Amino acid sequence: MNFRQGLNDTTARSEAKGTRPTATPTSIREVLTMMVLHVCKKIIFFDTSLKVPLYLGSLFIVSLIGDFTPYPKTYLARTDNLFNVYFVKLGWAWTLLFAFPYLAMTSITICCGDNQRLLRNHMPRLGIATVFWFVWTKLFNIIESSYGRCSMRGFDAKTPCLKAGHLWNGFDISGHAFILIYASLVLMEEARPIIGWESIKDLLRNEEHNRTNNDTSQTSNPLKSLKDEDLKALKYFYTRFTPTIRLFFVGMTMLQLLWDLMLVGTMLYHHRMAEKVLSGIIAVVTWFVTYRAWYPIPTVLPDPVGKGLFNYQSLSKPEIGLRRRASLLQSGSSASAGGGSSNSTGSSKEIPKFMGMPLYAARQPFNASAMGAPVGSNASSLEGSGIGGGASQQGGASFVSSHLYGSRVGSGSGGIGSSSGGGGGSNYSNSDFNHPSYARYRSRFERFES
Repeated sequence: MNFRQGLNDTTARSEAKGTRPTATPTSIREVLTMMVLHVCKKIIFFDTSLKVPLYLGSLFIVSLIGDFTPYPKTYLARTDNLFNVYFVKLGWAWTLLFAFPYLAMTSITICCGDNQRLLRNHMPRLGIATVFWFVWTKLFNIIESSYGRCSMRGFDAKTPCLKAGHLWNGFDISGHAFILIYASLVLMEEARPIIGWESIKDLLRNEEHNRTNNDTSQTSNPLKSLKDEDLKALKYFYTRFTPTIRLFFVGMTMLQLLWDLMLVGTMLYHHRMAEKVLSGIIAVVTWFVTYRAWYPIPTVLPDPVGKGLFNYQSLSKPEIGLRRRASLLQSGSSASAGGGSSNSTGSSKEIPKFMGMPLYAARQPFNASAMGAPVGSNASSLEGSGIGGGASQQGGASFVSSHLYGSRVGSGSGGIGSSSGGGGGSNYSNSDFNHPSYARYRSRFERFES
């Protein structure tokens, strides 16, 4: 049965066909890659509101216990262990080795090949982080050299004291704890462009389809404002750099895990509690001032991480329509049919429908006067007590048909009235139900009324 008025089967089938381009089939390799990336995201994007207190709290508690009760010696207790010599002492170089190409490739992609924007708005972030790392570590050495003393008299400087084989006692703010925490936070921030990165592929496909077919109805695509040359550059860099970006992202995640492991070794075996806690606080404050207070300012360079010529990370997900819309049965509903001022035509427009047929119409409360019964009679809503008397029953049938089909044009009552017969000559105010496909339903209610 065709429930769509004025449409034949050919038109209905053509409208039912999809018009948006579909995604290419996903290979097993792609699925495995997405699984690895998902695990890496869970690791590196650990909630900072928990991660920062965990860093500082562990530095305080673990280090305080170690000051009074030395921990059992392990491989990490040795200053010449492999990780300390080849990674921690070169920690900032390793951080830049992964963060610099990752930043360059992601930024040049979201900037659609604009090299000046890359150099002016994104590269300075790593330069600023390097300056802070250099200044703080040098300051730590100055404080230790200036406010310390040698274990043997006659040495006023740190270097001669150490060369003579003696110990220099000073306030040695832990450079290891600083660089391990600061590098981990910088890696976490600079890795954020990977969030939503896979959606760029779908945005490109849809936008190319829209421009090829001159479709201007889609307004939610963030690539809509890009020029044609920018769109081509985006597609080129995205296709070329995405595999390498994924690889560097996995490397940044592994590097951050190594920094956290070495931080545990520093907590257990090296420096005193005050020296480590102070260095951790300096690292956290430096990260917060730059990435959370400075860079988000829109009028001050450099730009925050992930900012380009379009925004692909703030796409709102469409609401899934699983919940039923407000029913007419609910009290206080604006679509309620109670009251004598409502007419059948207006009610038919407010009634929710499925495939053209009204839902819950027969259960809607109604006015007794609209049924042809006098006010004060024992007529009530169909969902409440039963309709008493023959007149009330006839009015109930009239009410049902009125809400299903609307008022019959030219009839004296609000429903089908006293007329009978088939639906061929019927003319209802609801034009949807004058279609021949509804003849059998009209005839049933007219027989029910008579």
